[in-house]
Amino acid sequence: MNVYDFTVKGRAGEDVSLSTYKGKVLLIVNTATGCGFTPQYEGLQKLYDAHKDKGFEILDFPCNQFGNQAPGSIDEIQSFCTLNYGTTFPRFAKIDVNGKNASDLYKFLKKEKKAALGSSIKWNFTKFLIDREGNVVKRFAPTDTPESIEKDILALL
Repeated sequence: MNVYDFTVKGRAGEDVSLSTYKGKVLLIVNTATGCGFTPQYEGLQKLYDAHKDKGFEILDFPCNQFGNQAPGSIDEIQSFCTLNYGTTFPRFAKIDVNGKNASDLYKFLKKEKKAALGSSIKWNFTKFLIDREGNVVKRFAPTDTPESIEKDILALL
């Protein structure tokens, strides 16, 4: 089993098979618009701009489970990110990453790469790096900036 086996909801509520991204290096991130880490959108966009032509994609999953920091609708979140950070990478429907309603994708990601203190996602802007074969290679904490993980992305490109 790998990331390509999952189907998620797109921004309009449509089913999106992650097999669409086969052969690409992926960075899967749970995000929020009202978080102390929200400025990481700028660094994420810079990574995306620098490497998208080499087969790199960022998959953005807004999550409102941490301090109600992503309270808006997906359209409001999209507008905020586009206007404030110029983001152009794919954004999906809001999800839960922990608990009984956690998305199947995040259950899988957490099982594949547990954090030092267990498998739960601790906060928004936790990042998972996926290789071109759909395998989870590395997990990064919210405090790991996009700039600090670029070398890991480059190693897979």
